[in-house]
Amino acid sequence: MAVTNLLETVDRADTLVEKDPAQAAAAYLDVLQSSATGEEAVRAKEAAILKLGQLYRTQRAAKELAALLSQCRTFLDSLPKAKTAKIVRTLIDYFSDIPDSLALQVQVCKEAIDWAAEEKRIFLRQSLETRLAAMYLDHKMYTEALALIAQLLKELKRLDDKLVLVDVQLLESRVFHALRNLAKARASLTSARTAANSIYCPPVLQAGLDMQSGILHAEDKDFKTAYSYFYETLEGYASQDDVRAVTALKYLLMSKIMLNAPEDVHSLAQQKVAVRFANTPEVAAMKAVAVALQHRNLLEFEQALSNFRAQLTEDPVVRLHLSALYDTLLEQNLLRIIEPYSRVEITHVAQLVKLPLQQVEQKLSQLILDGKLKGVLDQGACVLIVYEETQTDQTYHDALETVKKLGTVVDSLYQKAATLS
Repeated sequence: MAVTNLLETVDRADTLVEKDPAQAAAAYLDVLQSSATGEEAVRAKEAAILKLGQLYRTQRAAKELAALLSQCRTFLDSLPKAKTAKIVRTLIDYFSDIPDSLALQVQVCKEAIDWAAEEKRIFLRQSLETRLAAMYLDHKMYTEALALIAQLLKELKRLDDKLVLVDVQLLESRVFHALRNLAKARASLTSARTAANSIYCPPVLQAGLDMQSGILHAEDKDFKTAYSYFYETLEGYASQDDVRAVTALKYLLMSKIMLNAPEDVHSLAQQKVAVRFANTPEVAAMKAVAVALQHRNLLEFEQALSNFRAQLTEDPVVRLHLSALYDTLLEQNLLRIIEPYSRVEITHVAQLVKLPLQQVEQKLSQLILDGKLKGVLDQGACVLIVYEETQTDQTYHDALETVKKLGTVVDSLYQKAATLS
C-alpha cells in the first residue's frame, strides 16, 4: 500500500468511527500491517495505533486493546525510544476508562515490562513499573506495590533520575497512607518534596504533591493548612485540564465543611477556578452535606450520604472525615434533645433523632463514658437518668496544690542544708 493511500485510509477510517466502528477498526489495522516505510508511513501508522486504541476504549473492548499492544511491537521497535514509551503508556492508560479491566491492565503492563527489559529500554521499563505500582495501589495489593517501589527507588537513586524518583516517592506515600501508616507516608512525601525542589517539577506532578500534603494535613485535623494545599492542587490540575481537578475541588469544599464553615461552600463553588465544575456530582454532594450541616439535620446528612454514595462513602479520604463529622453532629443533636430532661425514655430520643434505638443507646453510653454527659442508662426501664451539673469546690484542689508546692520547697531546703553541713 502506497504512503499516500495509508494517509487516505486513516482519514477514511476517521469518518467511519461513528457510522461503522468495525470497518474503521479494520481500516486502522490495514494501515498498521502495511509494509510501507518512510517518514509519512511511520506517521500514518502512529496515528492508526492511537486512534484504534481510542476506538477500543470507546467500545470498552479491553481484549482487543491488549491484542493491539502485542501486534504493534514490531513497528514500535523501529521508533525512537521516547516515542515508543509515549505510545505504550498511552495505550495502557486507555484501560483505565474501561470498567472491570484492572486485572487485564496489570497483565498487559507486566508483559510490556518484560518486553522493555528484553529490548533494554530502561526508561520505558521504569515508567511502566511505576504505572504497575499505581495499579497495585488501585487494586489494594499493597505488599506487591511496596516491593516494586522499593526495587525502583534503589535503582533510581543509583541513576539519579530525580523526576521519576519524585513520582515513585509520591506513590510510596500514597501506599503508606492507604495502609494508615501516616508516619512513613509523611517521610516519603518529605523525600519527594526534597527531590522536587532540586529540579523543574511539571504542574501535574506538583499538584499531586500538594494533594498528598493536603490529605496528610487533614489527617492531623489541620484543615486550614489542608485547604491551602487543596486550593493549590485545584489550580494546578485545572490549568492542565486534568480530570483530578474535580477531586481536588471536592477535598477543598470538604475542608471548609470540617472547619465548620458550610456557608462558604456555595460561594467557593462559584469562584473562577471552580465554576466549570459547578454542575458535577462531586460538588453537588458537598453542597448537600453543607446544607445538612447548616440545618444541623441528621436525616438530611444521611440522605446526602445515601444519594451520593460514589462521591462520599466510596472515597476513603472523604469517608473518614465525614464519619467524624457525623459523630459530632449526632452528639450535638442528642445533647440538645436531652438538655430539658432529668429523666427521658430512650425510645423517645430515638424517635426525635429518627435513628434505631440500639444506635442511640450505644451513642448515649459512649457520651457518658467520655464524660460529655452526666447520667446513667437504666436499661431495665429503657430510660436515661440525667444528673444535674454540680459545681466542684475548688478548695480541695487549691489545698492539694499548696501542699504540693510546700513539699517542693521543703525538699529544696533539705538539699541546701545537706550541702552546708
